[in-house]
Amino acid sequence: MVDMKAKPFYLDDEACKWVEDTIAGMTIEEKIGQLFFNMGSSRDEEYLKMTVNDYHIGGIRYNPGPGKEIHEQNRILQENSKIPLIIACNTENGGNGAFVDGTYIGAQTKIGATGDAKYAYELGRIANKEAAAVGCNLSFAPVSDILYNWENPVIGLRTYGNDADQVAEMAKAYMDGAHTNPGFSCAAKHFPGDGLDFRDQHVANSINDMSCEDWDQTFGKVYQTLIDNGLEAIMAGHIMQPAYTRYFNPEIRDEDIQPATLSPELIEGLLRKKLGFNGMVLTDASHMVGMTCRMKRSEILPHSIAAGVDMFLFFNEMDEDYASMMEGYKNGIITEERLSDALHRILALKAHMGLHKKAKTEIVPPVEEMQKVVGCEEYQAVAREISDKGITLVKYLDEDVLPMVPNKYKRIMIVPVSGLSAGGFGEMMKAMMGGGKKSPAERLCEKLCAKGFDAFIYESPIAKLQREAKESGKPVNINAYFAGKTPISEFVGNQDLIITLVDIPGGFQPVARPGFGMTKGGGEIPWYVHELPVLVIATQHPFVLADIPQARTFINTYDSQDQTFDVLVEKLMEGPDSFEGIDPIDAFCGMWDTRL
Repeated sequence: MVDMKAKPFYLDDEACKWVEDTIAGMTIEEKIGQLFFNMGSSRDEEYLKMTVNDYHIGGIRYNPGPGKEIHEQNRILQENSKIPLIIACNTENGGNGAFVDGTYIGAQTKIGATGDAKYAYELGRIANKEAAAVGCNLSFAPVSDILYNWENPVIGLRTYGNDADQVAEMAKAYMDGAHTNPGFSCAAKHFPGDGLDFRDQHVANSINDMSCEDWDQTFGKVYQTLIDNGLEAIMAGHIMQPAYTRYFNPEIRDEDIQPATLSPELIEGLLRKKLGFNGMVLTDASHMVGMTCRMKRSEILPHSIAAGVDMFLFFNEMDEDYASMMEGYKNGIITEERLSDALHRILALKAHMGLHKKAKTEIVPPVEEMQKVVGCEEYQAVAREISDKGITLVKYLDEDVLPMVPNKYKRIMIVPVSGLSAGGFGEMMKAMMGGGKKSPAERLCEKLCAKGFDAFIYESPIAKLQREAKESGKPVNINAYFAGKTPISEFVGNQDLIITLVDIPGGFQPVARPGFGMTKGGGEIPWYVHELPVLVIATQHPFVLADIPQARTFINTYDSQDQTFDVLVEKLMEGPDSFEGIDPIDAFCGMWDTRL
């Protein structure tokens, strides 16, 4: 039995009665529907009503959109749902994870670079105040992973660092900040812990291969800290943890070891029994190959609930998935006891949020509340302060390069470098982390020119031919090889300093690597680090030194927001002592040559 009066629900007798009465009054169709977290693909009113009336969903995570659209969507959902909904958002970096015009505050790694947990608290407070204003009540955050492998393709900037104590402290601070918003809850992810494997569970298996003892001192410490301090929900990842699986099931065969989303050993054994977690557990998105490669989809749905997970993300085809879950109940894969357990946790979380006390028309705040808080000056000031404290001068070998001032370096060439692959989630991240329609290189160039520099953007020969062909409308042969045999004296005479601006995503896709010469005709590789002062600046992917070890000055800004570039330019002009950020993830990638 779920103890609804205990941590993290803390329900009183009235709330417990609401849970029990609600479950008692539900049909089996409604009970099965509560297990589903829908991925809202439309904001059409009829679609929204259909999802709650026909499928009785327990929660929803929706496609991004403007705040007013999200607010109206959430109002329609709550006013038409028989049982109040959990409405989730990905506020990892700010309110922009709840709606596109929300305030970007800072990536978790940028927060980690400040070394100050108060900024993680502010991130949790601000991001989820904006989210609550449009009707959200659960954040799929904090990301509680520890980045031990720089080639991990999922975490990128979604970590507070590679030190378990700092990750635990800052993840808790984020949660504490989120909890300042009445009724708002957090779902930490991705249990049992990402950041070790070089593979991506979106497209392959993923394994946390630590020993039980090492896990206890790292990921276990993070989750235990959060659980002890009132974490309401945990998102299980499609990540295997063989050591603890074997600990709780010594007879298990290797081929039967499952990711956490399908593993009773990890959910009921490690999470519930060892860590004492009494809250709600949900799966990560069910379309990821780390889950779909384990068994048929029709089997995945009920087996995830049978393993101890309470809510399933997301529908594939609604009728088919709903029928599979129902069939799993009817044939005994989901027992009555397990279904009751899941429903009690789902409804207890809703009561913990205070949803049972509100009229349907009062669950989503008035739209005026959103207009008061979104993008206010206070939030912008916090974001700028985080940039001031977080931008990191990682490597600085030529001690006379900075400060960078016009009378020392008048003419500056900016060399933009993109990734070999920036599709899918990568493009989404670039949109979220960037500052607008203009490219980072264009915006940095404008800011430098405004400070009195003669800055310009490098254009490769092939890129120039492509541009001219597009402007003229005439085809042009670009299958040419440019050897780059410009005299060094001429090259050095054309500029005083070079900024290599690397703007590639740092997560949500197979590891992106700088696309030197692959898409723009060459010339981007900073071979000239001994010819001219060169600043290599990474705006997202923090491990650029692995591909540009020759960089002698390397800076991580962690994003390309306008306010971040404003602070960056100030620091470049003030000198090296103005950089306060502390590298939280070993940007040298554990390689000896990156420090040379």
